[in-house]
Amino acid sequence: MRKNKNKIKKIIKDYTIITLGLLINSLGWTAFLIPSEIVGGGISGIASLIFYASGLPVAVSFFAINSILIFLGIKILGKGFGIKTIYSVIVLTGFFALFQYLIKEPIVNEDFMATIIGAVMAGAGVGFVFTRGGSTGGTDIIAMIVNKYKNISPGKTILFADFFIISSSYIVFMSLEKIVYGFVCMAVLAYTVDLVLSGSKQSVQIFVFSKCYEIIAERITRELNRGVTVIDGQGWYSKENTKM
Repeated sequence: MRKNKNKIKKIIKDYTIITLGLLINSLGWTAFLIPSEIVGGGISGIASLIFYASGLPVAVSFFAINSILIFLGIKILGKGFGIKTIYSVIVLTGFFALFQYLIKEPIVNEDFMATIIGAVMAGAGVGFVFTRGGSTGGTDIIAMIVNKYKNISPGKTILFADFFIISSSYIVFMSLEKIVYGFVCMAVLAYTVDLVLSGSKQSVQIFVFSKCYEIIAERITRELNRGVTVIDGQGWYSKENTKM
């Protein structure tokens, strides 16, 4: 009984954090990036381009493209593809529709500041989703499908896709400045995601190689109150025994 309660609590906690992450992500796009005509990567970037070119709300194209990708993902990668991804796409679509309807003007009029703030919020939101085992779909799905058939890492696929999406903004705006802002957005967003994921780690393991291992181990144990394990090792080049 208690085990079931803990499981339910974990599920509620996971989806609460995922929803919060999606809320922050959508605000980063709708309050800063989209009103300032800054094109980032991913399906959100494609949806933004479609909006700038045709006026079609971001939520519509975002949901349509992701629906196709999720269908392909389930068919190619299997049914265990991820209920959290489907949940994230649906909720993020709702947030996009709501906030784009409410927010018509950029909160920050300076494009560079809008790019930084929007990218940080979008990246932090994605990071929160990732910490709970979720995904916002999009180019992640494309990367996984490509990786199944080709020996190409998901990171390279996502990077190439984002580069192509951002560069395509030139067709709409005829502005190299917008492309530069897009690349800044991509870099800040990726860095923020890594920052959030690193901060969510519950433990860190550090290896120390030193002839003064006894002094170091003693001070770590006494002053930092951290556990220390000493392991016998051998330097392969020197063939000398060492402590780790």
